[in-house]
Amino acid sequence: MRRPPLPKLPSRLPVDGYILALVGTVALAALLPARGPAATAAEGASTGAVALLFFLYGARLSTREAMDGLRHWRLHLTVLACTFVAFPVLGLAARGLVPQVLPPTLYTGLLFLCLVPSTVQSSIAFTSIARGNVAAAICAGSFSSLVGLVVTPLLAGLALHGGGGFSAGSLVSIVCRLLLPFLAGQLLRRWVGRWLARHQKALGHVDRGSILLVVYAAFSAGMVQGIWHQVSALQLLCLLGVEAVLLAVMLSATWYGAKKLSFHRADRIAITFAGSKKSLAAGLPMASVLFGAQAGLAALPLMVFHQMQLMVCAVLAKHFAASAASAASAEPEAAVAGAAAESVAVTEAAGDMVVSGPRR
Repeated sequence: MRRPPLPKLPSRLPVDGYILALVGTVALAALLPARGPAATAAEGASTGAVALLFFLYGARLSTREAMDGLRHWRLHLTVLACTFVAFPVLGLAARGLVPQVLPPTLYTGLLFLCLVPSTVQSSIAFTSIARGNVAAAICAGSFSSLVGLVVTPLLAGLALHGGGGFSAGSLVSIVCRLLLPFLAGQLLRRWVGRWLARHQKALGHVDRGSILLVVYAAFSAGMVQGIWHQVSALQLLCLLGVEAVLLAVMLSATWYGAKKLSFHRADRIAITFAGSKKSLAAGLPMASVLFGAQAGLAALPLMVFHQMQLMVCAVLAKHFAASAASAASAEPEAAVAGAAAESVAVTEAAGDMVVSGPRR
């Protein structure tokens, strides 16, 4: 039996072009932050963009597909437990790193990162590359995003109360700016769903443009408030190391935990990618509502983690795919070897009968 090949680093690391656009937007906000009337206009445009973004999320999510996916409830509960239980527990445990490793401002962002829902598109893509259960990944990511609209603000209220800018007013803002547009999208889906499906590519640019606008408004407010003087380069490197450990722990926990729960390989792959990732698209708008002028710094850990998970999961998905291909090629060889052994045994038995004669 051949050993599966070891994972190889790709010749070109998958630095997402959208991440480069986000970095460019942050740089623009640092050089040309919106001030005065421009800041008011940017904030208003950001609010409208967030509402549009969640309206489109609601209009795209098929209620019928979501209900069909409930049949695989064990897998979905496992992903939800990883996203909204295991991650927050690790985030709370990281409080011991304050202030020696992480300043309170970055820790607040790290904890918020642990509360946001799982990503959808990249989980599906990596599950497909790794030959996992793509349908399960679609449903698990959709359920996580839907549950996160309610659970993330509630968890933020519990975990960030008194130190993260969360208040009853923030909860009302979440409902008005995120949940209500999402529900409106669901109600109007029967009339606008087909049109959205036909223009999916163009609307993808609307999604990303909306998030870039949110990032610019948040980081502009942070620059005007002078929050970036609170963080040093060494502290940013410490944040990178802490998030690398966090990702490694969650990847290991999802893979081996799913094995302990007796999920087969395809489901384990879906659980690993959906349960270990965090959504930048959902997290950034929520951060803008919850943290106000501090949103830029609070969202920084999420942005760093997002790029890290893309790079690591791309390598991991290729490793899973290579292992599956190796196992598939080994099966025919094993079958041929078994047939050959059986042929030899039959030949030897026939030879024994010729020498000794038939047994009575």
